[in-house]
Amino acid sequence: MINEKRSHHCGELNQNNAGQEVVLCGWVSKRRDHGGLIFVDLRDRSGIVQIVADPDTAGSSFKIAEDIRNEYVIKVAGKVRMRDEETVNENLATGHIEVVATEIEVLNKAKTPPFYIQDGIDTDENLRLKYRYLDLRRPEMQRNLILRHKVTKLMRDYLDQRDFLEIETPMLTKSTPEGARDYLVPSRVNPGKFYALPQSPQIFKQLLMVAGMERYFQIARCFRDEDLRADRQPEFTQLDMEMSFMEVDEILELMEGLISYIFEGALNIKIKTPFQRLTWDDAMDRYGSDKPDLRFDMPLYNVSEAIKGCSFQVFNSVVENGGQVKCINVKGYANIPRRELDGLVKFVGIYGAKGMAWLQFPEEGGVKSSIAKFFTDENIAALKEAAHVEAGDLLLFVADKPSVVAASLGALRIEMAKRRNLIDPNELAFTWVVDFPMFEYDEEEKRYVAMHHPFTSPRDEDLPLLETDPSKVYAKAYDMVLNGTEIGGGSIRIHRRDVQKRIFAAIGLTDEQAQEKFGFMMNAFEFGAPPHGGLAFGLDRLIMIMAQRDSIRDVIAFPKTQSASCLMTQAPNDVDEKQLRELHIRPSLMVKKEKENK
Repeated sequence: MINEKRSHHCGELNQNNAGQEVVLCGWVSKRRDHGGLIFVDLRDRSGIVQIVADPDTAGSSFKIAEDIRNEYVIKVAGKVRMRDEETVNENLATGHIEVVATEIEVLNKAKTPPFYIQDGIDTDENLRLKYRYLDLRRPEMQRNLILRHKVTKLMRDYLDQRDFLEIETPMLTKSTPEGARDYLVPSRVNPGKFYALPQSPQIFKQLLMVAGMERYFQIARCFRDEDLRADRQPEFTQLDMEMSFMEVDEILELMEGLISYIFEGALNIKIKTPFQRLTWDDAMDRYGSDKPDLRFDMPLYNVSEAIKGCSFQVFNSVVENGGQVKCINVKGYANIPRRELDGLVKFVGIYGAKGMAWLQFPEEGGVKSSIAKFFTDENIAALKEAAHVEAGDLLLFVADKPSVVAASLGALRIEMAKRRNLIDPNELAFTWVVDFPMFEYDEEEKRYVAMHHPFTSPRDEDLPLLETDPSKVYAKAYDMVLNGTEIGGGSIRIHRRDVQKRIFAAIGLTDEQAQEKFGFMMNAFEFGAPPHGGLAFGLDRLIMIMAQRDSIRDVIAFPKTQSASCLMTQAPNDVDEKQLRELHIRPSLMVKKEKENK
């Protein structure tokens, strides 16, 4: 048994340690028997170092070195020495040295893992999630969580230096179903009643402003019972902030400083500020998205005027019925294969488009398309001018109502950029999208709903439109977008009861409903609520982009699957009937099963 405590971490050893006696602990990453010498790559969180077991120096421990296998947990005592020049491994930070073992102790044996504990493995994600504790041993996964730690520490440092207070808000709160579905928690001591897990600390952080805290932040756990995809989880983390007595420009400047501080501190990348700003209307018009990817230039062009007078009735009827004809210009791709064009027709159909038209402008001149005959020379000239066409370009058209055109062409823009390799994975394109519409119309519920949330403040000049034309009301709202992903969003909030009451009325809440759901907040506004605003960053999304990963599951220690389940712990699971009785719950599913068994 090695009595000395661990003296160093594997990855921190270097030439300066040559000649020193060290004690290391870690996992066997690889073992190689070279006939008389055994080499072990020993791994801990800091990295890997090579251990050499020689029967002359290791003594009785040499037998242990012969028997150990991958992922055994061992402790090694030995002396650091320089490697021979021809055996230096430049791929390892510790590649110039090795540790000659004098003692080896097995702290724990290990079964053969179901996948290799190394970077870049091609393994089914469900298997990785089932054995997440092994997946997290892989260096690339550990680097992701180390990056996450660094970022959250930098966030705290930056905000602390600017007089923010970190304040916790309740995890068990009141259900206010104005957005995604709540996760409900039954109350044992209040039979038949439920708490909700917070979708965000929104109401409480506004109440903290009423309480005079002035600058609040929290790295908050939030919960939403909604359908999942790569950038969503049922439980997620956000950096939540709120500030009193600040206008939009001040908040945006402060947040740009935060992002710059984080990227430089965690990745040594300098971010240029100020960020570009786009209004919501401009973003939707030019890119078909309120979270545009600006790493490449392929805007949407409105060519409704350019096609006037043509004989192509599909375009004409759309324009006559208040729709749009828009296109994107895929530069230098006039020679696109026909089968790819057919596939793009199906692609835009996913987003509601009834079809897609195209015009090819070959290098040798002229125009190629089955619809070219419907356009006059004047139409072609106008299209070329409107869409900045050069020889070799390809125009892809969608004609439909504006929302369908935006969704389908916006997605097609991204798809063509990927196919043409126009996106630099190392580029960071930040932008603010500002001046969102206050409301959007919900066709199913036949009423207006808040585009962000009902506590967002309308622009002052739009207040008279709240009762007469809610569709024309814009909000003091802003989103920070990075590489086509919304990483943060916020707004100036309502701080007056009379304005909040009008917003609730605009989204169809009666005075009684508003009082029942948000009465405590409305009442607080009568006791001197200051003007305030804030923002929340999605921490998981931000780290995902910083780590250059495709899914937030890769930057969360123990994520759920797309069915909101944990393959490792088998959650959610059935619970004991006694627990249910204590909570005064009898699931209908259980009742149904009992009836079927009779």
